[in-house]
Amino acid sequence: MPKDSQKLTEKHSAPDGFSKRIESVPPVIVSKIAKIDELKGRWITGARLSPQVLGRLKRSVLITSTGASTRIEGSRLSDEDIEKLMRGINIQKFTSRDKQEAQGYYELLENVFNSWKGLRFNESLIKHFHQELLRHVEKDEHHRGEYKKRENKVRMIDEAGQSVGILFDTAPAYLTPSQMRDMIEWTQKTLKEDKYHPLLVIGNFLVGFLKIHPFTDGNGRLSRVLTNLLLLQAGYLYMPYISHEKLVEDNKPDYYIALRRSQKTMRTEKEDITDWLDFFLDIVLKQSQMAVELLSNKNIEKILSPKQLVVWQYIEKVKETSTGDVTKNTKIARPTVKQTLETLLKLKRIERIGLGRSARYRIL
Repeated sequence: MPKDSQKLTEKHSAPDGFSKRIESVPPVIVSKIAKIDELKGRWITGARLSPQVLGRLKRSVLITSTGASTRIEGSRLSDEDIEKLMRGINIQKFTSRDKQEAQGYYELLENVFNSWKGLRFNESLIKHFHQELLRHVEKDEHHRGEYKKRENKVRMIDEAGQSVGILFDTAPAYLTPSQMRDMIEWTQKTLKEDKYHPLLVIGNFLVGFLKIHPFTDGNGRLSRVLTNLLLLQAGYLYMPYISHEKLVEDNKPDYYIALRRSQKTMRTEKEDITDWLDFFLDIVLKQSQMAVELLSNKNIEKILSPKQLVVWQYIEKVKETSTGDVTKNTKIARPTVKQTLETLLKLKRIERIGLGRSARYRIL
């Protein structure tokens, strides 16, 4: 059994309430985690792709994730609308609130993607994230970065952005600070001790966060930003290149069902968050598969710049060539051709035959 998988089944004496939820997970959960970690190992990390490619992928995901995460909560902005908004183009047909929420999400997620290595997961960071998430939303100014002062409920939102019913009740306002502190401290301690697989710890934190619903507004969106942060810090480095939020949006009914089934058992004698873990891991598994698939032959066009794509298409046509031949026939500068050839070698799309100026490149 892989080392990480062994953590799934370890037993510990006198487990606390949070740990009990993930002490014994069914085989299906263990199997999904093993598959996710296998794909994680196959992902070609950022050091092996050019900064230009990664930058383009990241910009696309920021738009997709912002659109998806805000639409889950009732916004009507399309991805195209988000892109226009981020370019400074005024979109008259939408409410100021929709646009303000989208801008806050985009900026916060961009900060996480760029700075996750230097961010320390704690209560202060969560409150700061909430403040940043709502920094442009005028009506939320009075409660940014502060836990709720009165009760709130989680509602299901339909495609038209309307509430279609209460999903579950949340923690009372007077218990929110203590429940958040307990859960954050457990998450910090457990991730540091490496007792359980990090995916179980992160999944446990997320379902607990959404059950508490600590802020007056923005909890769902904040949970998805925290998902990106925690998964990046756990080594799932493809988060900025495949949108987690879009996969949740595409499976929104299952998202609501999993939350409801798991959270109604919480703080009872028989807590069982298997339904939530199953959903959460399904999303991460799909994300992992898409990350690896992104690097396949049929998707290579998505990760090449326009000039790199011209070089690749030429090599596909001639099957075998040299740097000089590519430069001459594509009219692309030699340094760009050489850089593209190195990228295609790393992606295992071509092989090099010979060395130096006489080297040739053949399609695999």
